[in-house]
Amino acid sequence: MIPDKKKITLGDNVARIEALLTEVVLRPRRDFIRWAQLTKQTPNMKIGYPGQHLASLISGMEGERTGARGHDLCDGSEVKSCSRVDQLDTCQRCEAAVARIEASCPECGSGDVKRNNDSKWLISVRSQEELDYLLGEVPRVLLIITDYLDFESMDWSKLRIQAFEIWPASPRHRHFRTLMENYRNKIFLPHVAKNPGKSPAPKNFWPYSFQFFMCNPVRTFFASVSNANVDPAITIHEYVAPDADRGKLLPVPMPWDVLNKDEQGAMTRLLGSRIAQVKVSGLSESDRSNLELRDTDRAVAHEKKYKRGG
Repeated sequence: MIPDKKKITLGDNVARIEALLTEVVLRPRRDFIRWAQLTKQTPNMKIGYPGQHLASLISGMEGERTGARGHDLCDGSEVKSCSRVDQLDTCQRCEAAVARIEASCPECGSGDVKRNNDSKWLISVRSQEELDYLLGEVPRVLLIITDYLDFESMDWSKLRIQAFEIWPASPRHRHFRTLMENYRNKIFLPHVAKNPGKSPAPKNFWPYSFQFFMCNPVRTFFASVSNANVDPAITIHEYVAPDADRGKLLPVPMPWDVLNKDEQGAMTRLLGSRIAQVKVSGLSESDRSNLELRDTDRAVAHEKKYKRGG
């Protein structure tokens, strides 16, 4: 889990990250919000390609100018981005679409709006060769997510930007390998056998899910944005140097409430007197090693053709 130092060629990255986010993501988004109030179009800005620029600055590595058709970083790393900011919401009364910046439904006026928070990373393994490449040749998967710092309070003015790394060849991240293999064998292939004319959905890798935490992701970047809709201000809380050994980083703790009742019961018996502390701090890498991956792989029909993106 040590980056190839010979390929780290970008410097002054903290300052450049702040400038990139301000100039490419936050200021344009602020202006789109202003225009959206007039046009009634979504202000959602796709994070895919800006995410690759951010990944280069976090890793200190250049890309290969290939867009979605080659290595995302020059060391062969794969970059996946998702944004839960400015998702379209749904009116619970009439099922009309409601923009995130709208306090009530524009069709019926109801304030009973379901606020969506379900964007995820999409990982494609359409062939055995693609699976072998992901698990055997890609040194790391860099996962970038933009979401709300306080979604539950419906505070749309505070954003959070994070980057996590998974190294498929590392024993620490062995569950990632299992998830990708299970998707290929239990979902993709059975779906193709039953529906040869339809394109199966890619693997949905859900941020903050049980499976996500079981993969022991390590966080290498964390920033918050205040007053994001009017005058964005960035604070970088965490930045791991591009040449740092990721194997020495602790994976992000697994929150207690991610566990189901059976898992909570088993961990309560195992942890004993530590249980109160773990409920607050989360499960460590050692703690979660006592858990098993859930069997969540089920074939689901997918009507739309998948297009590879960031």
